[in-house]
Amino acid sequence: MKKEVRIFLTALMFFTRIPVPSRIDHNTADLNSSSRYFPMVGIVVGLIGAAFFAGAHALFKDIFTAVIISLIATLLTTGAFHEDGLADVADGFGGGWTKQRILEIMKDSRVGAFGVIALIVTLLLKVCLLAKLALLMIHTQLLPFCLLYVAAHAYSRTMPVYLLRFMAYSREDDSTSKSKPLATRISWPGFILANITGLVPLTLLITVFHHSVWLLLVILPCALLTIYLSRYFRKWINGYTGDCLGATQQLNELVFYMGILAIWNYI
Repeated sequence: MKKEVRIFLTALMFFTRIPVPSRIDHNTADLNSSSRYFPMVGIVVGLIGAAFFAGAHALFKDIFTAVIISLIATLLTTGAFHEDGLADVADGFGGGWTKQRILEIMKDSRVGAFGVIALIVTLLLKVCLLAKLALLMIHTQLLPFCLLYVAAHAYSRTMPVYLLRFMAYSREDDSTSKSKPLATRISWPGFILANITGLVPLTLLITVFHHSVWLLLVILPCALLTIYLSRYFRKWINGYTGDCLGATQQLNELVFYMGILAIWNYI
């Protein structure tokens, strides 16, 4: 149990700015094992975002203000770790036409036009989708929307685990990548644990608050998107990078919100 707690805290340290005990370091073995706790980290980030949404909504009585404040809270919590990956992928695949060139662009710390556009569109969509879902869900209770917020962060972090399980790391000759320690293929028990953990908040929303089981259909668009991204990454760079994992999380979070909204309109 102590070992598992240490591995989870390692994942929390790597993917967020949340302080952890000083004994937790960038141990390669723990980092290799930490991928099974990606969705659990998402639950923590989602809880923080949901708490700030609830507090801001109670204080300002305005949904858009509350959504923006909650997004700021999650960005500060993660250090925009996944958003940075999305911007790098947009720049790399938007401006490169060979594997070498794409990887070079993604490794560049500067953000180009494609990356800026991707971030603007993503953040605007998140604000619009979250605000619309909040308007639909919080007529009587705030908690179901907050739980849905947590579910989006948890399940979107399950999808990169599929790349870790079924794809190869693209930068085999790059020992300087910050995500290189995560390149070890996740074990089947870890893969199963990540999938179960990622669905816990959505399952709670359905069972505790008696929302329609049809909400589980959101799994389908997320799965289709992840399959498409995996094939796209394999075609161009023969695998994935850490930036690809971040982009996969961000795009799946968007698709999760869109899927829930579409399902909600027809149930």
